[in-house]
Amino acid sequence: MSTLDSVNESRNFIDEAAIWDAMKRAVNPAPALVREILAKGLERKGITPFEAAALLKNTDPGLDEEIFAAARSIKQGIYGNRIVLFAPLYVTNECKNRCAYCGFNADNKDLERRTLTPEELRREVEVLEDLGHKRLLLVYGEHPKLGAQWIAETVRTVYDVTSEKSGEIRRVNINCAPLDVAGYRLLHEVGIGTYQCFQETYHKETYRKVHLGGIKRNFEWRLNALHRAQEGGVDDVALGALFGLFDPVFEVLGLLHHAAQLEKDYGVGPHTISFPRMEPALNSDMAYNPPFPVQDHLFKKIVAVLRIAVPYTGLILTTREKADFRTELIEVGVSQMSAGSRTYPGAYQDPNYDRPEVQQFCVGDSRSLDEVIRSVVTEHGFVPSWCTACYRLGRTGEHFMELAKKGFIQQFCLPNGLLTFKEYLEDYASPGTREAGEAMIARELESFPDAGRKASLQRRLERIHQGERDLYY
Repeated sequence: MSTLDSVNESRNFIDEAAIWDAMKRAVNPAPALVREILAKGLERKGITPFEAAALLKNTDPGLDEEIFAAARSIKQGIYGNRIVLFAPLYVTNECKNRCAYCGFNADNKDLERRTLTPEELRREVEVLEDLGHKRLLLVYGEHPKLGAQWIAETVRTVYDVTSEKSGEIRRVNINCAPLDVAGYRLLHEVGIGTYQCFQETYHKETYRKVHLGGIKRNFEWRLNALHRAQEGGVDDVALGALFGLFDPVFEVLGLLHHAAQLEKDYGVGPHTISFPRMEPALNSDMAYNPPFPVQDHLFKKIVAVLRIAVPYTGLILTTREKADFRTELIEVGVSQMSAGSRTYPGAYQDPNYDRPEVQQFCVGDSRSLDEVIRSVVTEHGFVPSWCTACYRLGRTGEHFMELAKKGFIQQFCLPNGLLTFKEYLEDYASPGTREAGEAMIARELESFPDAGRKASLQRRLERIHQGERDLYY
């Protein structure tokens, strides 16, 4: 819907004056206003930045519970009880940027720098495949010698690796530094899924203060990265802000302004939004002492309000958060989360993986993939999913959002998720997880209202049991 002329690397479409005005007007919202906003949100058509600010500024504990209840209802109504799982794979921690909050800071001389060779990358992928992963997020530092062509080669390498079981990576998402349109076109040609680029903070003065050197200092170049990705053919793009750098309400509204601009220019907002909180990182005083620490209750409200504001956008939760709290956040809005994560190059082959001298940040949930799955199934009733059907069938970008708003996710994504879960149980699960998972699948089948769809799914599940793989609707 846009043209290259609209991708202006010096454009700043984050209206700080409008954000401050919305925040000012949202202070001490009346209970009637909060409930009016929640009623609107339950229609699953989203809410405005001002309305999001009003929910976040509410201080009435009872009304906060109503906010959480509304978010749960929206999450259940759109996504059901499924949760998509993935793992980050760090390809390089070489970086020329000087970000005050990051362990990969170019000035951090104590960090062990490493860029995986093609063979080392293959071995990392083999380890992840043998654990049962099907979806990876490749993570890169920003270094002039590691450009789009090199990134594209790493994607090809990952897709080329298969294990002896049902192992192959079916979706490679990317988190890398901003590129030009030609660079994104190259990544699109090699089949990347979602492209992530986090603005970190939408407050320009704070952005300037925490980015001390490197190309990342250019606020507008980064802000327009997702627009350039769209122009390069990547229609699934992902936003994110690092909570702790600036006022969290401002950051939420910045995310919503960014999402609205994408919707305006391309007819579709972000595929996903991430909201990591700052965690300790080697030689970063700021990471240990965030300027704007976000306590758990407010963080949970941030997730809930994002779910209400952008109901059909995926919300991604990292392993920065502790295990029990992650479950709370899933219930109020999270639809995707990493599991068994390690945050430095070569980490999945490393038996001593808890090493601050190499990792980007400290991990809060260090459970294995199997432990996470057993917990989400047996303790909390979620269906783990590795489904990639939509991406491989071209149901992406604006097309996906159109389908999602018609109830597509519940009709197709849950059955496809159950099929991928069955694969996991057959090929990778521990005995206890397999037993719990088979019971979960049986319960889900019982709840299918359509006898024909139920019978079709049962046949496909049996085919997987007999040895077929990668079945989907």
